[in-house]
Order: sequence, then C-alpha cells, then structure tokens
Amino acid sequence: MATAAEHHHTPDPGGSHEHHHGHHGHHGHHDHLTGALWLTLGFALVEAVAGWWSGSLALISDAGHMLTDATALGLAALAAWLARKPPSGRHTYGLVRLEVLAALANSLLMLGLISFIAIEALARFAHPVAVQGGTVTAVAAVGLLVNLGVAWTLSHGEATLNTRAALMHVMGDILGSVAALAAGLVITFTGWTTIDPLLSLLVSGLILVSAWRLLSEAVHVLLESVPEHIDLEAVGADLAGIDGVASVHDLHIWTLSSGQIALSAHLDIHHLADWTAILAQARTLMQEHHGIGHITLQAEAVNSGACPSCCPVPLK
Repeated sequence: MATAAEHHHTPDPGGSHEHHHGHHGHHGHHDHLTGALWLTLGFALVEAVAGWWSGSLALISDAGHMLTDATALGLAALAAWLARKPPSGRHTYGLVRLEVLAALANSLLMLGLISFIAIEALARFAHPVAVQGGTVTAVAAVGLLVNLGVAWTLSHGEATLNTRAALMHVMGDILGSVAALAAGLVITFTGWTTIDPLLSLLVSGLILVSAWRLLSEAVHVLLESVPEHIDLEAVGADLAGIDGVASVHDLHIWTLSSGQIALSAHLDIHHLADWTAILAQARTLMQEHHGIGHITLQAEAVNSGACPSCCPVPLK
C-alpha cells in the first residue's frame, strides 16, 4: 500500500493584488465592529449605573442585554483580528480557537446575570421597590437611539456572517430598550412599579435565548462536531463520486473558528498516478459545494473496487 497526503489552504487565485484588497476589507470590517463594540459597551455601563441609581431592574436588565450585544460584537471583532494572525510553530492553526473560548466564558457569564435578575425580580413582586420613572425613561430613550445607531453602523459595514449575527443581537436589544422605555413611561404616569420587574423578566428571556445559543455553538465547536449546515454523508458521497476514487473512510469535518471549516479523510483510489487530478478536483468540490477550504486528504491504493468494512460511503 502506498500513500500520499496533502494539507491544503485554499489558494488566492488573484495573486498579491487581490490579497491586498481582501486585507483592506478586513480592516474596514474590523473598524466597523470595533466602533460599534465600544459604543454598545460604553452605554451598557451607563445604563447599569443609572439602573442601580434609579432602582430600575428593567434598566439593569437592558444593560445586561447590551452587554450580550457587546459580547457578540467583541467576538466578531476578535474573529476578524485573529483571521490576520499567521500560524506559529506552537499554534499551527493560529489562535482562532480563542474566539470559541471567549464565547464559552461570556455565555456562562450571561447565564449568571440572568439568574441574578430573575431572583431579584421575583423578590420585587413580593416587596416592591421605588423606581424613578423619569430617569428610567430618559436613559432608555438614549439607549434606544444608541442601539439604532449601532444597527445603522453594522448595516453599512461588510456583510459577513459575523456582522449579520451581531446585527441580529442588536435588533433584539432594540426590543430591550423599548421595554425599559415602556417601564419608565408607565411608572412616570401611573406609579405602577410592578411593571419594572415584569419587563425585566421579559428582557432576561431575550438574554437567555442569546446566551443559550452562544453556549451551544461554543460547546459544539469544542467537541469538534460536524457543523450544522454541513451534511457529512453528502460530502462523503461527493468525494466518493470523483473519477478514480473507490471509497472514502475516516472522514472528519469540524469547525476551527467562525467561517473556517476543516476536513480530513482517507480516499481509496484505483491508481496512485491519478492522485494529482483527484486532489485538485476534491479541493474545488469541497470549496465550491460545501464551503470547506482547509482539507487534508490521504490516498490509499486498492487493487479492486471492494469497499472496506469501515467505509461509511457506498461505492458509486
């Protein structure tokens, strides 16, 4: 049995000129995310202080939701920054997994915040706390304007998956600001303070959805599971369908970080002399049909078309 292996990053067909423009695009993308991040994080701190001073749990909840938005923006900015860092002798994939570890830590932090808000809200139903409705209304109104500004900034940036995900978080936070604004108005004109813990639980529900999704995605990546949008059997069938390939086995697909998917597999081929052509076709097929740009394939010669017992993909 003879073997041949190939470790592949998708090449840049446009040469150095095209690569230069892509690098500039990354800088613009990073600048949009960084600006939105600091704006969101800064006002989240203002809102948290105002919520504590005014006694408004709804305002503190909205600050927590803005913090989840800042987390999403921070992870997107981190991914854009790490994408430009070259691998090293010790970190052969670079530092892209730091994004996943940060997502895991932040999701756990958000779950802790949700627990605090829920416990405090339940306590306030039994023992209402005085809330300064005017302060809540003013701060929530400014928060709504800030979130609309962040949404506008992101919508005019580079339309990447990370940016779209961050924009979805901000759209959810706009609802949180509206809830805090409604609480302030109700308290100001009616004096009904129960609306404050009631709406804080609503905002906590928004945080819970974001935090749980982030936690699930982080764990999914750390377990090196197949990305949800990738069909393992379809990938195996496409590889097995290449002329000269008898079967496919030891097929693995996992996520390195946002937008970076890796694949490794063993291909049983009839003639090792065909390996160069098979490899080139496999590269193109994986990139164009499945969005997989980092592949490692090993060729193994076979004397017949018999499929090994471990092969999960039937012969074509």
